[in-house]
Amino acid sequence: MVHAIPATGSFCQRHPFAPRLLLVSWVRRRIITNTASVTLHPSLCARAVPCLPPPITRRFRLRSNRAMAQEYEEALDCLSSLITRRTRADGSNKGDHFDLMFDYLKILELEDAIPELKVIHVAGTKGKGSTCTFTESILRCCGFRTGLFTSPHLIDVRERFRLDGVEVSEAKFLEYFWWCWHRLQEKTGDDVPMPTYFRFLALLAFKIFSAEQVDVAIMEVGLGGKFDATNVVQKPIVCGISSLGYDHMEILGNTLREIAGEKAGIFKKGVPAYTVPQPEEAMHALEAKASQLGVPLQLASPLDTGLLKNQHLGLDGEHQYLNAGLAIALCGVWLKTTGNLKNMNIDEHSLPEQFVRGLSRARLEGRAQIVPDSLGQKHNSNLGGLTFYLDGAHSPESMEMCAKWYSHAIREDPSRLGERPHENHHVRQGGHPNSLGGKDHQQILLFNCMSVRDPQLLLPRLINTCDQHGVKFHKAIFVPNQSVYNKVTSLASPPTDPQQVDLSWQLTLQKVWENFMQEQGSSCATVCEDSIVFPSLPLAIKWLRESVQLSSSVQVQVLVTGSLHLVGDVLKLIKN
Repeated sequence: MVHAIPATGSFCQRHPFAPRLLLVSWVRRRIITNTASVTLHPSLCARAVPCLPPPITRRFRLRSNRAMAQEYEEALDCLSSLITRRTRADGSNKGDHFDLMFDYLKILELEDAIPELKVIHVAGTKGKGSTCTFTESILRCCGFRTGLFTSPHLIDVRERFRLDGVEVSEAKFLEYFWWCWHRLQEKTGDDVPMPTYFRFLALLAFKIFSAEQVDVAIMEVGLGGKFDATNVVQKPIVCGISSLGYDHMEILGNTLREIAGEKAGIFKKGVPAYTVPQPEEAMHALEAKASQLGVPLQLASPLDTGLLKNQHLGLDGEHQYLNAGLAIALCGVWLKTTGNLKNMNIDEHSLPEQFVRGLSRARLEGRAQIVPDSLGQKHNSNLGGLTFYLDGAHSPESMEMCAKWYSHAIREDPSRLGERPHENHHVRQGGHPNSLGGKDHQQILLFNCMSVRDPQLLLPRLINTCDQHGVKFHKAIFVPNQSVYNKVTSLASPPTDPQQVDLSWQLTLQKVWENFMQEQGSSCATVCEDSIVFPSLPLAIKWLRESVQLSSSVQVQVLVTGSLHLVGDVLKLIKN
């Protein structure tokens, strides 16, 4: 349905054509001027109607790259204005006034659009992003038009919105962003304030996916489930709960029962749901909620590697077989419920070729990702070099998984990886990581975590697991993030001023490291020499690169972990 466009006075004067741009692009995508001159699929021909006149389209196409970049930064500034400190969403504050979400749906005319979306809804503590990524890749390889909404982003907010596996373009993002922004600005006030940051992003995802007419929308819960902005979906096709653990306890509760209860808030009456093996306390909570709603809750088994037919998962790490198994179950239910299963045979003994292809092609930056530093390699053409091993682990359980992956991955010669961050890595068995292929290897930890997390739970879990696999860090580096919580930036945004950064938290992390290492028997002198706090991430990267240049035969393998924000900042610096 095409709605009349109000006078420009009802919108921001700086972007008077933003709603028009959306309308025209919407028409360009879905409507053909002259169907006789274009060969179309029969289903598209049936929907083709006359197009609007083209002047606005030409004006849109003539926007310069500089003008679009400036407009994009303005949009990010608007987004930043919506950021608030998250508080506990519970009965006392009615889930941060969750009912406001339905007011926003009315304003954005999404009430009828969301029920038309065929949604796969996924919550969990660990692995929900990977599960969603596998799910999207599988269904895309089955030939469906996919929409994927995940969080957080690493470098650019557009990473959260993917169509057919590709993040939305700046032009398309701006069209939908300003359309939603101006309508909300016009209709909100004291009784119905502007939505907060994540709620706006979720609304924007629903707008993009409905307007782009995706066949399936895979929605990852941002935090919790019951009061999450994505939970306005009343009738998803299927729900999934990935591995549960202790995280965001200041918001979700202090016990696994409470946390699982919040996650199970995405269950809907009669809608099938799958989960993975859980701690007993968490599983009981999920089963109780499922029973209350008449939800057929089933257990997804980890993927049997034999079903991959000599292929490898696109996401590295042994824990990914659990996430892949959940994704397979979710895709199977979605295909069956929507009448698209056809002749596909999905059981414990076989997988369709499309599933295998989807699992092997899945990509997700910042999770078990290996990136050789191109600048370091350029200045050091010998066998040495600098390689970053990035994983956004930030809970005790994920720290252990991260350590196992890193310990195995560093035994593969990084010089053979090129600049393909998601290459599958076949682990060389045996050999010490410090003396592989005749080269000297040094392992360095680059770490930061949010102050709401307990480093005394994170760092020992990481160090002990690495030690069990014969890996000892030569040095630990603690740095503040470049990104800040109250400002949305892009790859082109300037970095924060390091002189304004408070390093007290990084000094606390260093102290936790030193205390733990002393307990392990390291001398104080050695410990103090083997850890350092840098006032900024660029200075730490600069120091690493200079260290590599001083010793051309050394391969430095840097594990970057503790925070997805830190991982994103490192990726941004490398790409710049």
